[in-house]
Amino acid sequence: MATATAGPRSFSAAEVRARCAQGACLVSCRRRLYDLSGFVRLHPGGEQLLRRRAGTDVTAALDGPPHRHSENARRWLEQYYVGEIEPGDEQSLSETVDEKEVVAAAQTPEQTDLCYRTVDVEKDLVDWQKPLLWQVGYLGEKYDEWVHQPVDRPIRLFHSDFLEFLSKTAWYVVFMVWTPVVLYLSWVSYTSLAQGNTRLFSSFTTEYSIPVHKYYFPFIFLLGMILWSLLEYLIHRFVFHMKPPASNYYLITLHFLLHGQHHKSPFDSSRLVFPPVPASLVIGFFYGVLRLLLPEVLGLSVFVGGLCGYVIYDMMHYYLHYGSPKKGTYLYGLKAYHVKHHFEHQRSGFGISTRFWDYPFRTLIPEETFKKQN
Repeated sequence: MATATAGPRSFSAAEVRARCAQGACLVSCRRRLYDLSGFVRLHPGGEQLLRRRAGTDVTAALDGPPHRHSENARRWLEQYYVGEIEPGDEQSLSETVDEKEVVAAAQTPEQTDLCYRTVDVEKDLVDWQKPLLWQVGYLGEKYDEWVHQPVDRPIRLFHSDFLEFLSKTAWYVVFMVWTPVVLYLSWVSYTSLAQGNTRLFSSFTTEYSIPVHKYYFPFIFLLGMILWSLLEYLIHRFVFHMKPPASNYYLITLHFLLHGQHHKSPFDSSRLVFPPVPASLVIGFFYGVLRLLLPEVLGLSVFVGGLCGYVIYDMMHYYLHYGSPKKGTYLYGLKAYHVKHHFEHQRSGFGISTRFWDYPFRTLIPEETFKKQN
């Protein structure tokens, strides 16, 4: 005998307010109730913005103006669906919440036993109970749309626990591994330049070669950082955001390994920075290229500046997803810019540590789409 499927749970306006008073962040949209308690600190517009709307209907806020939320943002919201508002109670939910209540709720530990769905595993195109890396290549023409529909859940790539371990990294590991390398190589570069034996163009001519003094090191270091910012943009745009052919299983798999996984699960904290083991191979390759193009010490000086730029990039990327910059600051605008890239403008806005290169390459996200926040 078949059992009846339980319908969505109903919540009264009083119960919603009571849960919000305990620190939960519940909002409604067209009678559907969502528990955003686990997302509130990640919200691009800041935690206080969502706290002010806790216990209210956010339909008008989603539709705008001034900020109309994208289809991906609305799809993201559905992951936190927990039930329905009881008929007749939707109008009784207040439109605003007292500021003191907002502050108190932010300081109160979230006490909620509501269970929200992170992904509809029955309707999704992959089996989330198995590693995804070897599945995505079979999606074919459906892959590009699927990978740009973000979900809020961790991703497993490999069957092997060892490979899975190597594919994940906490943000501070990048800082701990590469900062000593940057400091050591900076000292080696500076002391080598101080010996006065480095000359530019010496392989072509000795008469007109240019001496490189130790006082030039900060400028060469800065040049390396600038070159990294350009490389960061080019890799992000042309490698990470290549559109693999629908018929090529291996290119789809490679794309998902390099970057697609991040767009599918943008708040997976263990996959926001480049793991040191594969990163060391890539970094070693670029060092070899610089050694071929420039004198040894000069190439090392440029390289160490680029390596410093990479560390800043990784730290910045993590902060843009998990940090809470103050509204009106440069980092606040950069965070909104990057989130727009994830949820709405995947084919533009490739700058992460800086938007500079989006200007000359004409991939800047239109200003009006992110400068205003509710």
